[in-house]
Amino acid sequence: MSDRTARVSRRAATRAAAATGLAALFGVTATGTAGAATRRTPTGPRSAADRPAGRATAATAAAAPTVTRLGPRTLDVSLPSAALGRSAPVRLILPSSFGARPARTYPVLYLLHGAHDDYTSWTRETDIEAFTAGRELIVAMPDAGPTGIPTAWRGGPDYETFQLTEVPALLNRDYRASGVRVVAGVSTGGYGAMAHAARHPGVFAAAASYSGILDTRAPGVPSLMDAIVARENLAPLSLWGNPILNLLTWRDFNPRDRAAGLRGTALYVSSGSGVVGGTGDWLPEALESALWPSAHAFTDTLARLRVPVTTHFYAGGGHSWTYWKREFGASWPMLAGALGVPE
Repeated sequence: MSDRTARVSRRAATRAAAATGLAALFGVTATGTAGAATRRTPTGPRSAADRPAGRATAATAAAAPTVTRLGPRTLDVSLPSAALGRSAPVRLILPSSFGARPARTYPVLYLLHGAHDDYTSWTRETDIEAFTAGRELIVAMPDAGPTGIPTAWRGGPDYETFQLTEVPALLNRDYRASGVRVVAGVSTGGYGAMAHAARHPGVFAAAASYSGILDTRAPGVPSLMDAIVARENLAPLSLWGNPILNLLTWRDFNPRDRAAGLRGTALYVSSGSGVVGGTGDWLPEALESALWPSAHAFTDTLARLRVPVTTHFYAGGGHSWTYWKREFGASWPMLAGALGVPE
């Protein structure tokens, strides 16, 4: 597949995800040319990445990581994971001085992908490799599965443990990572950035969310989460169960409900108002608009708790990389300060 074809495919997936999410939010059926043309149709059994993980096998636990070199600083690591019951990928960008300074340790910038995308998105959609050249940090882009929701699924894979325990162990052991970490993510990855930092206080020095789902219990948002799961042909309620019957689980994984855990972490939250003032691509703009209230509810809760946060709520905008690239740049001074690297 060419780079151009891949980009078109990802844009199509974004539009399809927006249509599916909006259908769930507003109780309508997503129809029309765009939705029909871009929805993925299963052609066979789900892959191992899509199926709920079982108990890790002895072979999985004992296997060594497989490394594929993509460039002078960029590599893909296939990491055997007990939390997932399979190997899963993480893309790494190493510091420019990594080979020349074998005794040095490096801080880590974790970048999380969004729904219906994968761990390659940040290098595909941004210039993150060139941007970090000479800044002496490791960039880690771990897999979060087809939904991009990096959490412990109900009776299924545990992407939270994969991202917060197994990937850091790899980086500490093989790539001289220091104990300094920051995390940023887009869409469901923005959810992951705030959920990880809130549920594990002190693990990250800073967290940034760009169009993240920051109050998963806000009106309409549980239906959106269900739509993301359903689009990958995963079982209903396989995420956290029923939002009413399993309320405690939903609360436990909700960034807004866990906001007190963010005290002491440098925070950046951005979100657009969506349909008014955007580019005219109405599906991503409507989805952005649907997430606007939950982002405000999250930051309002931070304000009540007196937890400092830098916010950028902008008019218009869409649920797309056009805006997320800009917001990453705006948040970079905060992230760089927490990492201890030059802006």
